[in-house]
Amino acid sequence: MRLYNTMKMEKEDFIPIEPGKIKMYACGPTVYNFFHVGNARPLIMFDVLRRYFEYRGFDVTYVQNFTDIDDKIINRANEEGISSRELTEKYINEYWTDAHGLGVRDATFHPKATENINEIIDLISTLIEKGFAYQSGSDVYYRTSAFPEYGKLSHQPLEELQMGARVDVTEVKENPVDFALWKGAKPDEPFWDSPWGKGRPGWHIECSAMVSRYLGKTIDIHCGGQDLTFPHHENEIAQSEGANDCEFVRYWVHNGFISINKEKMSKSKGNFFTVREAAEEFGYENIRMFMLMSHYRSPLNYSGDILLQAKSALERIKTARSSLEFISVNGSGSLSSKESTFISTLSTYRAKFIEAMDDDFNTADAISVIFELVRESNSIAADQNASREFANVTLEMLNELIDVLGLIYGESNSSELDSEIEALIEKRQNARKEKNWAEADAIRDELSEMGIILEDTPQGVKYKRQ
Repeated sequence: MRLYNTMKMEKEDFIPIEPGKIKMYACGPTVYNFFHVGNARPLIMFDVLRRYFEYRGFDVTYVQNFTDIDDKIINRANEEGISSRELTEKYINEYWTDAHGLGVRDATFHPKATENINEIIDLISTLIEKGFAYQSGSDVYYRTSAFPEYGKLSHQPLEELQMGARVDVTEVKENPVDFALWKGAKPDEPFWDSPWGKGRPGWHIECSAMVSRYLGKTIDIHCGGQDLTFPHHENEIAQSEGANDCEFVRYWVHNGFISINKEKMSKSKGNFFTVREAAEEFGYENIRMFMLMSHYRSPLNYSGDILLQAKSALERIKTARSSLEFISVNGSGSLSSKESTFISTLSTYRAKFIEAMDDDFNTADAISVIFELVRESNSIAADQNASREFANVTLEMLNELIDVLGLIYGESNSSELDSEIEALIEKRQNARKEKNWAEADAIRDELSEMGIILEDTPQGVKYKRQ
């Protein structure tokens, strides 16, 4: 497998630190609002990366944090007249609703910044002892000049960063590029006791502390959006490597931006749609499909038309799977020579799928392989003598591939509802045999109101949900 490593600016062969095991960290949301469609892209893409590694037999420890203390959280809590903790708990709960709606599996660990204050304080203390940090009043800053490789991830020399830096007159820094590790307490803000007085952690330090606690000093993969490359991930490297004297991350993996009218989607610009809003209009599954139909590093433009295209594409896969499920029960018992030939080629679809995913996690090409399988299986399924064996074997392969991508997970599996639908279909069939067209039409209308569409096939009547 080859992954594009932002640090090296090229694809590299992926070799885990420990054979068969992967340590993987992704920066999670700052929980002060519903997360938007742009935030959803890394959640979905790195969920699939984790799924793919597991599909290939790796034991993956995956950590995704919650930032539950920062300026935005404090300001929003004050606006709503509630505590920061009440605010963050509210939006963590909302996060689960949307993440699970998108088919995103829970990480191995979901640590919160406020649950790792001791680890953060210990890390800052180590950096001060080693000369990488200094106290200024009630604040503590990282001394970027003490880390010669600062800028290596974003490929910006420290001199250039210094020239472009702006000095905040309220801060007393040795260097404009130095960044806060600990912020002294201000009135009406949450705080914790520390060797430097009451205060709270800066944003960047929490991830370094949590990576070390849950995964160790060196990890295989660190994920995030391109916007985190600098300064967040750059600062993580400086903190972790300064404290631990070893490489922090082997492979840095960053996804591309989502834009609206060619402008990056962001809350600060106000040009965003929350996942909740998008899901109400298009459905969670179709948002996931929309994300996976493009390579994770490619820019992606959000629009209603493109979401509808994703919905249509996913419907094609659902329809093919539904046909195979129907034939697996109602098909013939004899396998034709054409079916035998097709079954003998099924393993090639798996091989092409793996080839696509091994090439820098190319979900777009992987989906193309699934559509190729759908197209070929549909041509055989159209035969009125299509066999149960053909359907079962093909369905197994189709499910294997779509499960890796986490597609088609939101359909109802209620056997009680299915039984009711099947009973109505049988009743309609009997009415048709008796030429009771009024009753047959009435039953079709009743099923339509339930969101059920009937379809006549060579193997009999089947149904699908709208």
